[in-house]
Amino acid sequence: MGLFERNIVRAQSIDDLRAAARRRLPRLVFDFFDGGAENELTLADNRQAFERVRLLPRALVNVAQVTTQCTALGAPAGCPLAIAPTGGVGYGRHGGDLAIAKAAAHYGIPYTLSTSATASIEEVARIAPGRLWFQAYVLKNQDFFHTLIERARAADYEALVITVDLPVGGKRERDVRNGFRTPFRLTHRSFGDVAAHPRWALALLRHGMPVNKNLIGLQRDVTSVAGLASAVGRNYDPSFDWDRLAQVRDRWPRKLIVKGILRPDDADRLVRLGADAVVVSNHGGRQLDGACATLDALPGVVEAVAGRIPVWLDGGVRRGVDILKARALGAEGVLVGRATLYGAVAAGEAGAHRALQILTEELVRAMKLCGVRSIEDIDETLLAQPRPARPMRLATREGQTCVG
Repeated sequence: MGLFERNIVRAQSIDDLRAAARRRLPRLVFDFFDGGAENELTLADNRQAFERVRLLPRALVNVAQVTTQCTALGAPAGCPLAIAPTGGVGYGRHGGDLAIAKAAAHYGIPYTLSTSATASIEEVARIAPGRLWFQAYVLKNQDFFHTLIERARAADYEALVITVDLPVGGKRERDVRNGFRTPFRLTHRSFGDVAAHPRWALALLRHGMPVNKNLIGLQRDVTSVAGLASAVGRNYDPSFDWDRLAQVRDRWPRKLIVKGILRPDDADRLVRLGADAVVVSNHGGRQLDGACATLDALPGVVEAVAGRIPVWLDGGVRRGVDILKARALGAEGVLVGRATLYGAVAAGEAGAHRALQILTEELVRAMKLCGVRSIEDIDETLLAQPRPARPMRLATREGQTCVG
């Protein structure tokens, strides 16, 4: 580990890791990871929602010993935390996916491999064994889509995560303005930006252009990395619906997690369909700008699910106390994507470890300051403004009503 990486692991916050990633990466690559859709209102609100929540700590509790050990999706975990699926990590650092997966295994938390990762299903299972979930984007090529699912089962992934908020890609204007394309291509617009970040550029030259390894063979007439990236964008399936999701449920014998839900009625219907968990998510603010912040949507989904399956939250988590707040609002745990991504692209596996170390140490400190000794002790009585006693009601598609 070089001097740069040694300095990075001394970072005191996820924002410090973000700043380090920003220094190392060309602007167009950093903005690809960091940005959101259109005016980035939802991206910002995901973070602001956590900042709006205030806590009422308990006093005079013996917190000499606290534990973050818990149950996550029915199995032991070191912390109520999982790694969110993050595509294209290899554009930031060669081997970044594996770096994050190994850090997750070390901390005893689930790692979710993205369909568009730059490491394969089998490679992650071989090199970074731990609690592995596989996130499947819904593709028009249904045979290929089901092949991905079968590969995940053969590699012994414990859960399948179906992302349902991507019928079409969001309008990410930072990428358009920067001229960013996947795979990255050096143009007259980007030359100066790349030249100003020689460490990143030399690493790219040394290791070559990253490839979305799980998607090789998606389109048989595609032979180049550029063609593969283009094919992926054309192959998201906007016709995927409840009937198709039920077919996936029937084909997948293990835990099924559905990610990308904000509405209570959708969450209730997922329970009845047979999902094992739901993730309240707006795709990190990268899809519909103006969508509800996930922490604001969480209580309604928790009410609708009514304890029948776990509810997880994705989006905006930057501090350990955010995990405590999400738990107090009813989530079993949270997913983090950008936090560990910043660490990994800044300093590889050491940076990913540092991101998780920061979050877990902050969570322990927040627990002690709130007077709770275990994850199970975190509940809504810690909130300065508890959930409303009379939740709103939303009409469902079937003419019924559900609590929100």
